[in-house]
Amino acid sequence: EVQLVESGGGSVPAGGFLRLSCVASGLNSDYYSIGWFRQAPGKEREGLTCISADDDTNAADSVKGRFTISRDNAKDTVYLHMNNLKPEDTAVYYCAATRRNPICPYSLHFFDYEYWGQGTQVTVST
Repeated sequence: EVQLVESGGGSVPAGGFLRLSCVASGLNSDYYSIGWFRQAPGKEREGLTCISADDDTNAADSVKGRFTISRDNAKDTVYLHMNNLKPEDTAVYYCAATRRNPICPYSLHFFDYEYWGQGTQVTVST
């Protein structure tokens, strides 16, 4: 069974930074991809960045230069490093995974990822 558990959300002032963590278990595949998504109230779920089992990455234009993805295989953890946060970054952030190949770096569409964490809230104040 695939399980994804996010942590690290919170409230920060504009210009601040946060690091979100996603502990992934049960993927058991050489071809998995893990992505970070967010959803603000009244908006569609937005793909932010992803990383493949081969360390290919992709990032949406809206977060390039501010958000980066990294992985610690020894801890089965994928991180989302968020710098220079803006009020419009306020949302629930999710990590998601797929065992289908190839998804990342080709897709940041939420419908391409079948396993989801419970989400963690990020609030950026002015």
